[in-house]
Amino acid sequence: MKEIWNIFNDLIMAFIPLFVAIDVPGLVPLFLSLTAGMTLKSKRQLIVEATLTAGAVALVFLVLGKVIFRFLGITDNDFRIGGGIVLLVLGVTDLLFSSDEHKKPNTSVGVVPIGIPLIMGPAALTSIIIIVDAYGYWISMISLILNLFIVWFTFRHSDYIIKFMGEGGSKAFAKVAALFLVAIAVMMIRVGVQNILK
Repeated sequence: MKEIWNIFNDLIMAFIPLFVAIDVPGLVPLFLSLTAGMTLKSKRQLIVEATLTAGAVALVFLVLGKVIFRFLGITDNDFRIGGGIVLLVLGVTDLLFSSDEHKKPNTSVGVVPIGIPLIMGPAALTSIIIIVDAYGYWISMISLILNLFIVWFTFRHSDYIIKFMGEGGSKAFAKVAALFLVAIAVMMIRVGVQNILK
């Protein structure tokens, strides 16, 4: 029973940083603006395309992240500190400036920009490599699948969600998520520095 609880706890701890980094509710207004005027069939095809693209890129980082580390001579703590700084900058930028400005791309297709970098951007990719190091491949894989399912489900029902939350509510949620992202970034930098000093 205790072992099951530990696995569940690890899954939650792996799920949250990735969920915050992807920030699906904050992406809903952008997704709606990028797909405005599309037919329902085209929009659903685009959602599948974008989700699969994000999943494929995330899977490469999940499986080959440590191989890349070894090739470049980077330690886990180096990446933890560097990734923490990147997340910190992204989180602070989200808090202080309009997230629409730095997330909104010039084109509107499924692979780029919705799949990359809106769904699976630098913050999410950094989070994936770090949670693999902390919780292992299987927990990270399940966390990734759950998050991608939430992305697919949210985009599929985005019209209803935006009516329920309102555009203001969605943006407010994005700001709260950015605050959590800053806190997670500070934690990552602190742990990395502590491990190096040890």
